[in-house]
Amino acid sequence: MILQKCVRRELVDLAKNKIMPIKNIDSNTLRKWISSNEAVLVDVREPAEHEAEKISGAKLMPLATVCKNNLPQCQNRKLVLHCRSGKRSQMACQKLLAEDDGLEIYNLEGGILAWMAAGNEAKTSGKFFLPLDRQVQLAIGFGVLIGSLLGYFVNPKFIFFAAFFGAGLIFAGLSGFCGLAIVMAKMPWNKGSKGEKSSCSIN
Repeated sequence: MILQKCVRRELVDLAKNKIMPIKNIDSNTLRKWISSNEAVLVDVREPAEHEAEKISGAKLMPLATVCKNNLPQCQNRKLVLHCRSGKRSQMACQKLLAEDDGLEIYNLEGGILAWMAAGNEAKTSGKFFLPLDRQVQLAIGFGVLIGSLLGYFVNPKFIFFAAFFGAGLIFAGLSGFCGLAIVMAKMPWNKGSKGEKSSCSIN
C-alpha cells in the first residue's frame, strides 16, 4: 500500500535497519481470543474507515499516531493490530517493535477483509467509503490523466503536471515518504463523524 511508504523511513531510523519479526495470527485465532477475553484489538486505519466498517470492540489508533506510549492498557491480554488487508497493521507492528522489541504484539493476517471472509461479523455504517490507499491511487491516476490530456490538447507544457505525479511515486519508493498519503489522511472525509474519535489517548 502507498500508506506504508509514508512511515517506512521512520521505521528504518527507529530499527536501525534491523528486521523485526512479526507475529501473525489468522481470523479464527483472533475470534477465539476475543471470545475468551484474551485479546485487545486495535484498528490502525483512519477514523472514517473505522466508522464505516469495524470489528466489534476494536479500539481506534490511526497508523500515524501509533507509538508505545499510545497503546491501550492490555491487563495481561494479547495486543492485536489490524487494518483493511493486514499491511498497514504490519507496519504498525514493525514501528512498535522498533521502539521496544520486547513488546508482545500480533498482526491480524489479511485484516478486516480476511475476518469477514472467514464468516465473522463486522459492524458497518451502511455508507460507502473508499479506503485511504485507494484514494491516493485515484488521486495520482487523475493527476496523470488530466496532465496528459491537457498536454496533448491544450499545451505541451502541461505534461509536466503528469510528470510531477510520476516523480512523486518514484520519490516515495526511494525515500519511503509519501506526502500525498499524509495529506489525504488529514482530509475531512477521512476523519469520520465528531463522535468517532481515537479510542486511545494521544499525548
